[in-house]
Parts: sequence; C-alpha cells; structure tokens
Amino acid sequence: MSVYEIVFSPTGGTKRVSEIFTKAFCQDSVCIDLARQDMDGSEYSFQAEDVCIVSVPSYGGRVPGAAVSRLRRMKGNQAGAILITVYGNRAYDDTFAELQDVLEGSGFTCKAAVAAVAEHSIMRQFAKGRPDLKDKEEIAKFAAEIRSKMETGALTGELRLPGNRPYREYGGVPMKPQSGRSCIKCGLCAKECPVGAIPYDRPYKTDTDTCISCMRCISVCPQKARSVSKILLGAGSMKLKKACSERKKNELFV
Repeated sequence: MSVYEIVFSPTGGTKRVSEIFTKAFCQDSVCIDLARQDMDGSEYSFQAEDVCIVSVPSYGGRVPGAAVSRLRRMKGNQAGAILITVYGNRAYDDTFAELQDVLEGSGFTCKAAVAAVAEHSIMRQFAKGRPDLKDKEEIAKFAAEIRSKMETGALTGELRLPGNRPYREYGGVPMKPQSGRSCIKCGLCAKECPVGAIPYDRPYKTDTDTCISCMRCISVCPQKARSVSKILLGAGSMKLKKACSERKKNELFV
C-alpha cells in the first residue's frame, strides 16, 4: 500500500491540516501538490490498494475549480480516498458533496472524511491561529481512528457526507489582489499562481477574470507588495462576522 497526500493549499492552511492528518495516519507518504500551475492531473494513476488523502479548502461552500479539473483527470482505479475539507470557520456547505462526486467520477472509493477549521485565507481574523493545539490533537485522533477502521475492514459501507445536489452557486469573490508601488517585478507571484492569472512579463498585473482570489500571491510576495481592497475587505469582514464568531468544531465522517 502506498499513501498519497493530495492537497490544494494556496496559502498553507489546508496543507497544515493535511500534514497533521497524514503524519498521524502513516510514517511514509508521497505529496502531490494540486496548486502547482503546471499540474495537469492526468499523469497520476493509482492502484486499488493505495490510499489517497485528498485535502481541499472550501471556497464559498464549493471545491476550488482548479482542484476539481485536476482531480478529474486522475485515474483512481478504486484506490481508497480519505476526504478532508478545510474551511475558515463559516461553513463548508456543499464542498464534501462535490468532492465526493469528483473523486468517485475519477474512479476512487471514498472511505472516510474529515472537516477541519483553519485560519480564513482572506479575512485572517476569523479562526486565527487554527489549527491550534486542540485541533491538532483531534485531527491526529481522527487519523488514527480511520487507519484502525481501514485495517480491520470496518469501512466497507457507502460513505454518506453532508451537502446538496445541485451544489450551491459560487461565482467567486470580488476581492482580487493587486500590486502596489513596492513591487520589484521579481515574478514570484506569477510563478506561484495556481491558475496563471499573473503575467510573467508583467507581474504587477492581475487577470481578474482568471484569478480565483486564493491569495497565494499575497502570501508569497517577499515585498508584501500585493493586497486586496481595504474597503472590500472591511465589507466582507462585516458580512461574515456573525457567521464566524462562534468557534466551529472539527468533524469525522466514517
């Protein structure tokens, strides 16, 4: 059995959750980065005895489109899949339903799932500092429980996950990062953008139609030259304040 950590994590929150889970699940795994700009997905073909830990953030209650397109090109060949949805303390809505449909459509067998909270990728004050120590302990416990159930053959039934079909509509958010005067045109943001929304020859620009507001360019910029509109950020924070005020819990589905 080979274990693969398949993760889409532009700003690192989903990756942190995925690493906590994967390290508790097994000692040796192969990481597949779904956020690479040159990632196609079709180069990956798994075996029935493999386990794939698939971790994605919830964007507006949906799976990021770039992750969907890359997962759809993979060949699952009945490999077992553990689904991890990471959200910024609001809700994950239909993310699990969509992710399960995508994976099963690619030939994976969905075995178990975990919902976990991490710091919001845009409005960082929500779920700030999460996953914290309590989260880490809980996520590791989930991993051990799933591993034990898989080894004893207890996960043979249909995995039922929350979510609606058809999925909720998501048209993205209006907050698109832009460059400021401190941009030195190093091109790191263009290289790291998961969807190629920043031209290599003009890294101070952003193709707002292509941009998915993942905020990776902001997180990787060495000059801190990229940012989103403070007005839009303030409005978005006010809109989410009530929904994100209460500490949401991590969940296990088997």
